[in-house]
Amino acid sequence: MQIAPRENTCFFAGHRAVRREDVPALERELDLTLRKLAFRGFTDFVCGGALGFDTIAARRVLEAKKRDPRLRLILVLPCADQTARWRSAEDVATYEDVKKRADGIVVISDRYRGGVMMERNRAMADLSSLCVAYYDGRRGGGAHYTVGYAEKQGLEIINLLPSVREDSGKDGK
Repeated sequence: MQIAPRENTCFFAGHRAVRREDVPALERELDLTLRKLAFRGFTDFVCGGALGFDTIAARRVLEAKKRDPRLRLILVLPCADQTARWRSAEDVATYEDVKKRADGIVVISDRYRGGVMMERNRAMADLSSLCVAYYDGRRGGGAHYTVGYAEKQGLEIINLLPSVREDSGKDGK
């Protein structure tokens, strides 16, 4: 699978936990951001296949592809058995649907092992020139590590969380 040049590739990094009340505003922010990035020439959008922000972002890319067929969703998965410990059948079904509709899939390891999530996160950043984040600034955890790694690599960072929280607080919308 060929991925677009780094300057045309963006990846997503964020928290697995997304407040239910933030989802509509997050989807609106992602849609707007995807339109802006497509206008700037971004065509490949890389997701890690995790629950929460990754899944929301992947689904918004799939929706954006309906309007702009140049766009591609590339999944960089940590391991082939990523959903083995997931408890929700609905989450697994959503994951399988996203996998089926993705334009490309890269799998880091056949099985889960220590460090494979960080490998996946570095691989996504190394393929990209921009990171769209949903990150609250908390130290520790995958979002903190990944956004920090992207910053050290000189990637542009767009953090959607502040505008999502601002939007969610307006009249309960």
